[in-house]
Amino acid sequence: MTTPVRAAQYGFAERWLPRLVLAPSFLLTLVFLYGFIAWNGYLSFTTSRMLPNTEWAGLAQYATLFENERWWVAVRNLVVFAVLFIGGAMGIGVVLAVLLDQKIRLEGAIRTIYLYPMALSFIVTGTAWKWILNPGLGIEKLMHDWGFTNFTFDWLVNSDMSIYTVVLAGLWQSSGFVMALFLAGLRGVDDSIIKAAQIDGATLPRIYWKIILPALRPVVFSTLMVLSHIAIKSFDLIMALTGGGPGYSSDVPATFMYSMAFTRGQMGVGAASAMMMLMAVAAVVVPYLYSELRKDGNNG
Repeated sequence: MTTPVRAAQYGFAERWLPRLVLAPSFLLTLVFLYGFIAWNGYLSFTTSRMLPNTEWAGLAQYATLFENERWWVAVRNLVVFAVLFIGGAMGIGVVLAVLLDQKIRLEGAIRTIYLYPMALSFIVTGTAWKWILNPGLGIEKLMHDWGFTNFTFDWLVNSDMSIYTVVLAGLWQSSGFVMALFLAGLRGVDDSIIKAAQIDGATLPRIYWKIILPALRPVVFSTLMVLSHIAIKSFDLIMALTGGGPGYSSDVPATFMYSMAFTRGQMGVGAASAMMMLMAVAAVVVPYLYSELRKDGNNG
């Protein structure tokens, strides 16, 4: 008599215990992530300024956003940063991964050196590069002390070049991460493919370009997704390095949203800009998720 009862109890626990364990985190995520996203979306359609209110304003905040010159500067900077950051990190990471894949000496030490910046927060990276690029403290002063008095490197305080200092710092931090992802993918490629291609007379660069890298398409897409996410939500690196300046020349949507919502008393405009950022992330993530789910469905 006890065996069926115990079996039923075990089956009940096996079926419901995982759900009970996951329920609190699921509820917290539902409320504090998706709930606040919905609340932010609602605020973008209200007249909220210093404090949130429920007075409906329709698309007025979005109209104000699109008429704001600073917003378009932020969008342009995001495009520049995203293109150079993603393209540069992918290019540098792939080259480093291919070089390390040649089984060179001290590979472990070199890999650690390139990966180390990823262990730092963007705040630390931004602060360090702010010292390095400061004309009165960093590279420019060092060159002047060495006797090169005509040398100038004032990107940090030059409104036309300030966004490129953010690109430099971002590449320094993220290229090693890309290298690690591609190196892991390269180590999973069957050596017989490379040997067969070499027998056919293909050079090593051509083998990597035409055979191996196309086989790493999942790694490429995953890396592209991660870097795109970092680029769109970039905030701490810019705040630590340039503060969005000089003026607002290095603003991006994330810093624009923070400034509007928390320092300039335009919460509705800030909420509208946050929703535009959400749409940008969705434009990257949703097609990727759709293709992956479709692929899994076809395999099933």
